[in-house]
Amino acid sequence: MIVDKKYMYRCLQLSQNGRGFVSPNPMVGAVVVHDNKIIGEGYHRQYGESHAEVNAINSVKDKSLLHDSTIYVSLEPCAHHGKTPPCAQLIIDSGIPRVVVACLDPYPAVSGKGIKMMEDAGIEVILSVLEKEALELNKEFFTSQYENRPYIYLKWAQTKDGFIDKERCENKKPQPTLISNEFSRILVHKKRAEVSAIMIGTNTAVNDNPSLTTRFWYGKNPVRVVLDRQARIPSDYRLFDGEVETIVFTEEENFPDIIEKIVPIRIKFDENLFNTILAILKSRKISSILVEGGSELLQGFINRQLWDEAYIETSSISFGKGVRAPAINGHILEKRNWGASEQVHLSRLDKYKIL
Repeated sequence: MIVDKKYMYRCLQLSQNGRGFVSPNPMVGAVVVHDNKIIGEGYHRQYGESHAEVNAINSVKDKSLLHDSTIYVSLEPCAHHGKTPPCAQLIIDSGIPRVVVACLDPYPAVSGKGIKMMEDAGIEVILSVLEKEALELNKEFFTSQYENRPYIYLKWAQTKDGFIDKERCENKKPQPTLISNEFSRILVHKKRAEVSAIMIGTNTAVNDNPSLTTRFWYGKNPVRVVLDRQARIPSDYRLFDGEVETIVFTEEENFPDIIEKIVPIRIKFDENLFNTILAILKSRKISSILVEGGSELLQGFINRQLWDEAYIETSSISFGKGVRAPAINGHILEKRNWGASEQVHLSRLDKYKIL
């Protein structure tokens, strides 16, 4: 078991190279070991491309060694034809006699079937090696499958005296109120590059005219999601520049729907608003959302217990008055100090649970 854990740790390490590129698929790593030596390894690099097992097996130079090797995989090998052929069948065809798996795949077309296919072919299969770590790694994927909604991150910066924004004056140039320091802004852009979508409400869009892109970090831009019930956001704002796919939830029947990459979705802003939005985003293969504000939108998610993790930065500055920051209770995962700012990382649950 100690040896199996060693190589499974390598699988988990490899899998993280796909972060931000494989969603809505899970991050997966695979390692092929012969005579206690790694002879091949791979990870799922890009959504729609070869899976980790394929890349690992293809990287083995001497294929004859596969008949006396073990393959370690951080998630159950698939057994169905999707965008790629089933990995379980590839393992069988390669003649690998032993497979070690961290956790089962919750996807209905896969769960348990890959294991059964390999066992029926006479392969020895070992399950649940570093299962907890594997579940944590793909918590977004598992939440999407089990709870039928995206994984939800909340993020905001607040002042020492508990404000998220200054009082805004009419006819003033729209721009963000700076509370975060430069380093924390870089980390926010890193998080943006890792999630599927980023969400704001109407007031934040109107007051800040944000881009919601990953300007300070390498990686893809998330899908922009905006709530604009009455179509109040000016059409010349950055959100409508056509650079990034932008979903606009609105009640306005005459919302323009011919702007490139702008997707208006008309829904009722009623008591089911949040669940409706999450269901639509899930159907569009969005597996994780970073909610960046404003206070009313954030508090709406909090009050409905529709959140998984929250990142709250508290600056040393004070406003005296303004828009109050959301109120939240959660389990502290981590605290960090960045110069004059402190960030608290919270979880809604005391530990990650999938059942």
